[in-house]
Amino acid sequence: MNGGFANPALVADSIVDICGALGLAVAMLTLRRRDPRGALTTRFLVAMGLVAALFLLRGLSWWSGSVLLERLALACAAMFPLGALIVTEGVLRRHAPRAGKIAVLAGSGLLGLGSLVGLADHPWAYDLALAGFQLVTVAFCGLLLFRRDPASLTEAENTSVWRLGLCAFLILPFALSDFRGLMPDMPVRLGGVGALLLVSIVLVTGGAAPTRRQGFYLLGLRVVAALLLGVAAAHVTPVVDLAHGVRLCAVMLAGVLAIALSVDALSSSFDAAAPGVLGSLARSRAETREALIAQLAGHPLFSNAHRLSEAELADYDPAILKPALREIGVLHASGRCWPWPPTDPVAERLAALMAAHSASHLLVLGEEPLDLLLVTVPVVSADPATETALVLVRRLLASAPSKVPA
Repeated sequence: MNGGFANPALVADSIVDICGALGLAVAMLTLRRRDPRGALTTRFLVAMGLVAALFLLRGLSWWSGSVLLERLALACAAMFPLGALIVTEGVLRRHAPRAGKIAVLAGSGLLGLGSLVGLADHPWAYDLALAGFQLVTVAFCGLLLFRRDPASLTEAENTSVWRLGLCAFLILPFALSDFRGLMPDMPVRLGGVGALLLVSIVLVTGGAAPTRRQGFYLLGLRVVAALLLGVAAAHVTPVVDLAHGVRLCAVMLAGVLAIALSVDALSSSFDAAAPGVLGSLARSRAETREALIAQLAGHPLFSNAHRLSEAELADYDPAILKPALREIGVLHASGRCWPWPPTDPVAERLAALMAAHSASHLLVLGEEPLDLLLVTVPVVSADPATETALVLVRRLLASAPSKVPA
């Protein structure tokens, strides 16, 4: 059996690294799906691919005991500064100074070649050289970002520059923990955890402000839950020291973040493959209200919808309902947010109408003549997103002509 299996530190290192590789691979697929032909996206994919290959090769080398895989992993680590410079140039839309580019290219090439020929067998000296080279390159890229001309970039690009610089600064402690030759007392390498946190933050910051806030809340909840799981696992272990507790927390955190990224990406893929009701209407070529409603009938939310004309509402006094439903878009059967008290004749008639058709929502499509759509939303689907979708669908239907203009 490989001696690494008996070493808790190496086992934890390998699990964290493999989780980091998985999370980075998922993030790469997500970025590629969002912007498949973007030049900047391609640069990010190159840099992230180098780090993912580093984690995967290093994790597999510790499990298998392969010297070749370990040397290939170190070669990827030596090439990462070149990837960082490529990303920096893409973000700035400017070339770095020629001397700096040559120095980074030469350093990556020499260290990569050195790792392949076995110089990494002297861990303290090689780690010192690699760590110093990476720090100098990151500082060089940071100087380029700091000295940029803000007027040459858009506001969104300037914001992205600050975020990129902040993320690079925050990930440095995690990256330095990977150099076991320089930090032999570290319980576990945290480079994989840092990479997972970084890509999680990058993916969260891509949306609007409310979406970003929700994303950060979810990310914070995942981090806290993972750390609590690690602490709980440490407490149920018969004999455990502080170092082993740190390893358990790191493994739990890496696993939770990797799984969360995978689930989020798979959920987005499913949503893209099966667009919701708004996506279906947005791509529809229907020109009339009737055609749109016919198309909506294929969606589960509207499969049992009932459309009622003014003539079909004779038992509910359309003369009373019409003036009351002006300026009304969507009504919920619960009666919340209704502008009438429960004893009002309008409220009584509408409650009876919705109860007769077992409807949870009433959509007012037209006022002259009265045109209503009754929809039954299952309890498991009654969330804010569905409520918003119903309001938008009602607006689309109400603005659509009843007949095709001549």
